[in-house]
Amino acid sequence: MHRIIYVTGGARSGKSSYALSLALGYANRYFLATAEPFDDEMQERIRKHRLERKEGFTTIEEPLFLDRALSLLPVSADVVLLDCLTVWSGNMMHHLEDDKAIDKCITALLAALPALSCDCIVVSNEVGMGIVPENPLARRFRDIAGIVNQKVAALATDAYLLCSGIPLKLR
Repeated sequence: MHRIIYVTGGARSGKSSYALSLALGYANRYFLATAEPFDDEMQERIRKHRLERKEGFTTIEEPLFLDRALSLLPVSADVVLLDCLTVWSGNMMHHLEDDKAIDKCITALLAALPALSCDCIVVSNEVGMGIVPENPLARRFRDIAGIVNQKVAALATDAYLLCSGIPLKLR
């Protein structure tokens, strides 16, 4: 069985940098990016993340069907770093028509993760520690992201919470 390493924390907590440091311990590294360059700010974030990774990763960009992207990894892959489930949750809300389609996408990812032939490091924001959002769309996003986080964390062999750049081992 390969490891599923779940890394979570708040915005700018250091979770992506920590996940990258974990992935650098592997030889044949893949990066599964979920972000879509919708605007200038997101394009700049993507550019900075690419620079941070340098050339040590083969990058796969897939905003929606993560199970399909994972199924295409070569058997030579040692690790895939999936960054991030929070952006993916927003992508599902944006692109899919209803909760049934979102549930299907989540179920497909949950089936794909344990079937991998390599380790997987999964990054996600912890979005449920703040105030209850004031509008229905934001509450729905928080709920979907929270459900995704719970389900992926339940599969994880290792789990870390980043707080102010410090990793706290949960499992």
